[in-house]
Amino acid sequence: MDYIEGTNRDQLLLFPESLDEYISDDNPVRFIDAFAESLDLKALGFKHAVLPETGRPPYHPSVMLKLYVYGYLNRIRSSRLLEKESHRNVEAIWLTGKLMPDHKTIPNFRRDNREAIREVCRAFTRFCRELDLFGGELVAIDGSKFKAVNNKGRNFTDRKLRRAMKDIEKKIDAYLDELDENDVIEPDEHKPTAEELKEKIQRLKERMKEYKGLKKEMEETGETQISLTDPDCRSMPLAGGPRTQVGYNVQVSVDEKHKLIVDHEVTNAVTDRDLLSHMAKRAKDLLGVDELEVLADMGYYHGKEVKACLEAGITPYIPKPQ
Repeated sequence: MDYIEGTNRDQLLLFPESLDEYISDDNPVRFIDAFAESLDLKALGFKHAVLPETGRPPYHPSVMLKLYVYGYLNRIRSSRLLEKESHRNVEAIWLTGKLMPDHKTIPNFRRDNREAIREVCRAFTRFCRELDLFGGELVAIDGSKFKAVNNKGRNFTDRKLRRAMKDIEKKIDAYLDELDENDVIEPDEHKPTAEELKEKIQRLKERMKEYKGLKKEMEETGETQISLTDPDCRSMPLAGGPRTQVGYNVQVSVDEKHKLIVDHEVTNAVTDRDLLSHMAKRAKDLLGVDELEVLADMGYYHGKEVKACLEAGITPYIPKPQ
């Protein structure tokens, strides 16, 4: 008996193996490749779908799309990791034809083709419908909270701004009192100097000015929140307690037949209460049906939304709040 041995790395082959032999017939990357090749990238609006006459040759958008979808399916979100996979992962190498886009090219593709990628999602839904993968009778709708790149301290509501400005006023008054006390304290007592206190007061006044500007902006725009790092995100309550998170509310509708996603939308709605009819109508249109049944949790219960669904030929099933 002997150990199982591999192939000698230095062995020369008269007929070298093809890259295609490493990819099984039922490997999902073959579907990614076939689907991407079936798309009319020009009609979808992809940049460089029409080759420019001058300049440096770009990567074909289908190559970049395949790599992007591959990363999505395998939970590889980082552009640097995707670049690494294109060098070492035989599936990614097969998919791109041994092309290796760098970590700057990959995010540039996403940034330049945001709307086109959304259209690809819709095209995939239509593709699934043509293959009869959707039942088109029952859809479940739910939302998930995704954290944004925005610290809680850089998200403001009207109440939070008023509280912050009130705190600043108290601190300014306290520093002014300290300035008055400096005139009567003993020389050996350790207290902030007048210059130090004036600097602190000036910084607080500048912060107060910033807060007033934010408050004015909220009044002019009618927004209930302002986020400084990621302007579109909002502070949202999390399930199971009083905790909140600054982020997005991602809505998803899933067909009952094969549990495939019919539609998704990233929103900054703080709750799900006003989103039922919107998501249900979108799902109904994408499925191309006249009537549709929809399941949702208690958070979607709103008489106005239920009525809008019924008027659109959609029957919602939602538990009524106690």
